[in-house]
Amino acid sequence: MPGAAFLPVLTAAAPLPEPSVTAFFSQWSLAPVPTVLTVWAAGLYLLGVRRLRARGDRWPLGRTVAFVGVGMGSFYLATASGLAAYDTTLISVHMVQHMVLSMLVPLALALGAPVTLALRTLPATPRRWLLAVLHSRVARVLSFPPLAFALYVVSPWALYFSSWYDASLASAYVHEMMHLHLVLVGALFFWPLMGIDPVPGRVGYPFRVLATVLTLPFHAFLGVTIMGQDELIGGEHYRELREGPMASWLPSAADDQHLAGGILWASGDLIGLAFFAVLFAQWVRSSMQEARREDRRLDREERREARAETDLTGPVGR
Repeated sequence: MPGAAFLPVLTAAAPLPEPSVTAFFSQWSLAPVPTVLTVWAAGLYLLGVRRLRARGDRWPLGRTVAFVGVGMGSFYLATASGLAAYDTTLISVHMVQHMVLSMLVPLALALGAPVTLALRTLPATPRRWLLAVLHSRVARVLSFPPLAFALYVVSPWALYFSSWYDASLASAYVHEMMHLHLVLVGALFFWPLMGIDPVPGRVGYPFRVLATVLTLPFHAFLGVTIMGQDELIGGEHYRELREGPMASWLPSAADDQHLAGGILWASGDLIGLAFFAVLFAQWVRSSMQEARREDRRLDREERREARAETDLTGPVGR
């Protein structure tokens, strides 16, 4: 096939040592796509925070830590560290990466409220462009809660039970696009549920809690299915690895796949419960703010009534 020799492939990766703490820290790489995305996203966010503070406005430190530290930090950790080095060697390691990218990163990015920060710091013209995107038909369709939920639930099944996963093991382009896909689909689903930004698709807290709880059985069912699967996912790729120089330490492909399913099941429940805790805290905070607003409204009405009564009875007193 013309040009095929120029396609970056992953199947001929250099042999790796047995996974360990030392290997995790020694296998970091300056992967172009994750490095550029992390530097630009974190840099623009910090620039926005600096502009806010320069004009005397406050920005919660927790949001900065969530976006830059946890969100982009976890993204870079999952795609450029030793974790990324082993993600095509052990499907169990890939599954850890999958859960970080599809759940932890979207949650942290949403809690960082980057859209709110952009609306407060961008010049007039870029701000109008951003508002146009947020109010566009495409944004409304993609953030429609049932559609976002369906995309989030179906994507892992499509990844592991179609040729998509095999393609991601063979092509660097597909591999990187898979990482971005996991983050984007997670963001489409969780951003309106967990985030602070004024994005389309936001619904009331009861529905947010319900949608979050509904993700738990889907992760569990997919994890159990992978654990019980007789046919190996990416079988040809993993069998070839066990015929090469890493055969001395690689576990059985079937055992590794069983472990991957267990990681998906357990981590899906764990992170899902963390989402539920965040939602519950937001719900309580929102209810308390609403109660304070209602108290202020009632106080204003009482003062108006008291002034009106004073105006009416004042002349009689004189």
